[in-house]
Amino acid sequence: MKKLFSLLLVVAMLATSVSVFVACGEQGTGKICLITDVGTIDDKSFNQGAWEGVKAYAKANKLAESDIKYIKPYAASDADYLDAIDLAVAWGARTIVTPGFLFEVPIFEAQTRYPDVKFILLDGAPHTLDYSTFRTDKNVASVTYAEEEVGYLAGYAAVKDGFTDLGFLGGMSVPAVVAFGYGYLKGADDAAKELNITVDIQHSYLGNFGSEAVKNAAAATTMFQNADVIFACAGGAGMQVMDVAGKLTDKWVIGVDVDQYNTGAGKTCITSATKGLAKSVQDILTSIRDGKFDIYGGKTTVFNAKVDGIGLPIADLNADTAKVGQFKTFTVGDYKAIYAKLVAGTVKDLARTVKSAADLPTAEEIKTGLKLTNVILTVVK
Repeated sequence: MKKLFSLLLVVAMLATSVSVFVACGEQGTGKICLITDVGTIDDKSFNQGAWEGVKAYAKANKLAESDIKYIKPYAASDADYLDAIDLAVAWGARTIVTPGFLFEVPIFEAQTRYPDVKFILLDGAPHTLDYSTFRTDKNVASVTYAEEEVGYLAGYAAVKDGFTDLGFLGGMSVPAVVAFGYGYLKGADDAAKELNITVDIQHSYLGNFGSEAVKNAAAATTMFQNADVIFACAGGAGMQVMDVAGKLTDKWVIGVDVDQYNTGAGKTCITSATKGLAKSVQDILTSIRDGKFDIYGGKTTVFNAKVDGIGLPIADLNADTAKVGQFKTFTVGDYKAIYAKLVAGTVKDLARTVKSAADLPTAEEIKTGLKLTNVILTVVK
């Protein structure tokens, strides 16, 4: 009789634990863990923006500090990222946030390994190492951002504000960075058409996101010899470009991903091309909490202008005559007018990619692909 009672008790306990697990997995976030990519949690860029979304959600939903954490992988490799995911699950994470395309391959494997864990993959979609198979399971929310749209806003604003010598420094020529750069060129070109002028733009990639500080500083110094504002779409390297600008006179930097004005080098940040990192993380975490993860799970969702998923930092959208960032003439009213065109889809030839036989297109290939008419483009390789 005692054995039967003990057996029934164990069954009851298992049933209870399963029901709690299901509630956590299907209608609640449970413990939330963010795993950083090559950067740090205070990189003033992608990792930090995503982490701020986790913290904001936790605060709004009164989660205990012990219910959220972040892990920095030992190194930037698929194996190390998977090890970090294993650690997060062992800690008890039921929701894992992974910021960056570098997680695409690890998440492809992890989504099968941990079918009861929900993954939020920012800036990518799960695929095999050889790109032969793309698959986003129902426990994965794949998120991308319309970088070409916010790059467009940055280029348009810079030229409208009076800049005619511009630069673009990308970290590496990965899809998101390429899209930022092409949007920037197109926005500058459209503004130049409206003003009936031509603008000079240098376009280059550093080959890293901040790990080669000396090289990055030298590249920025050289570009600033002919450019007055540089769009530094380069993660942590953007801070290095801002440091260089701070040592020069009347040189400016356009930040990326998050509002980089409030950084140590932020005095040279004229504006930032931001993604709604925190917003997208909060939106998806909320969907998990409410048992509505199927809105995002099993598919790729693009956060664009139509859903307020990208933009330049604006303190007050009602202050039409106020200047945007540290621009001298470009106002909130100007910004709202061009943003409305993005929402309406009336901006033409806004492309994420340009066809090219080479790894990095030539200036002529870029100009032809984007139909640039008022940009004098120099590609620095």
